[in-house]
Amino acid sequence: MELNDIIQARRSVRRYRPVLVEREKILQCLEAARLAPSACNGQPWQFIVVDDAELKNRLAGEAFSGIYAGTRFAGRAPVLIALVADPDWLPKIGGAIRKTDFHLIDIGIAGEHFVLKAAELGLGTCWLGWFDETKAKKVLKLPAGKKIEIMLAVGYPQDSPIPPRRRKALGEICTFSSSGQQPQ
Repeated sequence: MELNDIIQARRSVRRYRPVLVEREKILQCLEAARLAPSACNGQPWQFIVVDDAELKNRLAGEAFSGIYAGTRFAGRAPVLIALVADPDWLPKIGGAIRKTDFHLIDIGIAGEHFVLKAAELGLGTCWLGWFDETKAKKVLKLPAGKKIEIMLAVGYPQDSPIPPRRRKALGEICTFSSSGQQPQ
């Protein structure tokens, strides 16, 4: 599959088949994420793969409850991935000067490498930013200094094909400096 086909096919999946995800496929996704670029090559990420059904259900029950119940669907995915920040000191200094959290950009790039590889392998994913981090950290036994920035739900999509996404036209998001014109 060509990269453009993968990009166009990738969707946020909210309904998963009750099928285990092969460890080899998760490892391929992690390898794609590992190769992502990062500021000063800091690689400020740790991926915690929660594929044990009991732990995954406990994590989902805690992280997607109360005001976070809107993301409860993610608990039906066979795998949850916690992307934990582990920023390096040099990009933190540059980020403080620029007022930019480079580690968040880096985690986003690594996470997108993960989800694009997952799409290539026939897996569905959904980025999750709405979850109870305090409860999730407790379930995963993370120390106070660590922060779960994002979680990913991973599994085989229940629905196929997934409906197309609505996106702004290219002319709405881009201008060329050489002509001041927008693409059609």
